[in-house]
Amino acid sequence: MITFIVSIILLITGYFTYGKYIERQFDPDSSRKTPAYANNDGVDYVPMNRHRNALIQLLNIAGTGPIFGPIMGALFGPVAFLWIVLGSIFAGAVHDYLTGMISIRNKGAHIPALAGKFLGNFSKHIVNIFSLLLLLLVGTVFVTTPASLLEILLDGKLTLGVIITIIFVYYLMSTILPIDKIIGRFYPYFGAILLLGTLGVGVALIFSDYKIPELHFTNMHPDNVPIFPILFFTITCGALSGFHATQSPIISRTVEKESQGRYVFYGMMIAEGIIAMIWAAAAMSLLDGQTLNELINTGTPSAVVNEVSMTLLGAVGGTVAVLGAIVLPITSGDTAFRAARSIIADYVNIGQKKLGKRLLIAIPLFGLSALLTQIDFNILWRYFSWANQTTAAIALWIATMYLIIKGKNYLVAFVPAFFITYMVFVYILSEKIGFNLNLNVSFIIGFILTVILTVLFFKKARMNKEENIKTDIDAA
Repeated sequence: MITFIVSIILLITGYFTYGKYIERQFDPDSSRKTPAYANNDGVDYVPMNRHRNALIQLLNIAGTGPIFGPIMGALFGPVAFLWIVLGSIFAGAVHDYLTGMISIRNKGAHIPALAGKFLGNFSKHIVNIFSLLLLLLVGTVFVTTPASLLEILLDGKLTLGVIITIIFVYYLMSTILPIDKIIGRFYPYFGAILLLGTLGVGVALIFSDYKIPELHFTNMHPDNVPIFPILFFTITCGALSGFHATQSPIISRTVEKESQGRYVFYGMMIAEGIIAMIWAAAAMSLLDGQTLNELINTGTPSAVVNEVSMTLLGAVGGTVAVLGAIVLPITSGDTAFRAARSIIADYVNIGQKKLGKRLLIAIPLFGLSALLTQIDFNILWRYFSWANQTTAAIALWIATMYLIIKGKNYLVAFVPAFFITYMVFVYILSEKIGFNLNLNVSFIIGFILTVILTVLFFKKARMNKEENIKTDIDAA
């Protein structure tokens, strides 16, 4: 219990301390006109107040990540708490804030455009592929996971196929309609369900007879899966997630003032970390490792969500908690497709004011996603996790370059960038979906590759300074 309470306190304290420090490194200027006003088009660029933006940002970035990820991360034991807290404060929230604010300074640009500006045109094309792959996988995963939860909640009254179709129809509408018509209008209600359900699980857990384990560093995974690098690809959205780099630019186009950025971007990542802590603690407390592993393998983490919610809160409260877990992926899936549409439109320069042009991009995306729903969830999750953290690494390198050029403390972005890049290399080298090399060999090769990449990066940084990119680092 002490570890859990201290972790929550540290996350909140991190927002007011380290979050303020990161804000000073960026140096927001509320006198600058944000893209919401400068580029107002009534579709994607629409001013909204900070509370609405914050809630939309939280629902956009959360998905099933801070629930499903921590549930699967709970298999490793209390060491998962450490990654959630440290990852959220020093990596995830830094990643989200800097990505969102750099986007604001560059007309609401998405991550491929930012990569092109700060890392070079070749990076732009690579990041565009990674971003679209990630968003397509996210959209698909976040169709199947809420559908499986709804199937359990409805006790089979609707088939999985029917539920998936209904969710796809909602996703299409939220992808093509102006952001303030569906997303801006319904998210406050979705947010209330999410917060009520999560708070209920957290409070019930604290006052229950179940014992929340204290921090220790023993790997508790029943299959003896290594903590490094797997933990960092299991708990992503609850600590550090590249998916957020695709979502923050959506809100960078609706923020009214730069001074609202810490609350909207850094703060909502901290909120997501708290959600992750609650679900990780609940999974560890109610279920032993073997039972938890069996539930995940036989029913996906959806079965664990249902078991935890009903056990702690009963039928009525448990249903609200499950609905909250359903809301999260739905409110990330819709913006995943919206971001994909926007990235493609920016990349090929197709205006999005006309509905027909939005449909031209959206319909093929949904067709591909429908095909991907036929693939096993666990396989999709593995590829999603790798693409996700690769995107996070790229976003952190962009942030590092920005801070170098601005003459600020770039270490705040560089340290997490180096770490997650190293984990990305080790993961793809050692996993079966990659090169399937010996783990120790992967650690060595991964480190060498990360160092080489770092050397190339700083050469590029020196070139950028010599070319005086600083003069146009922040678009007018």
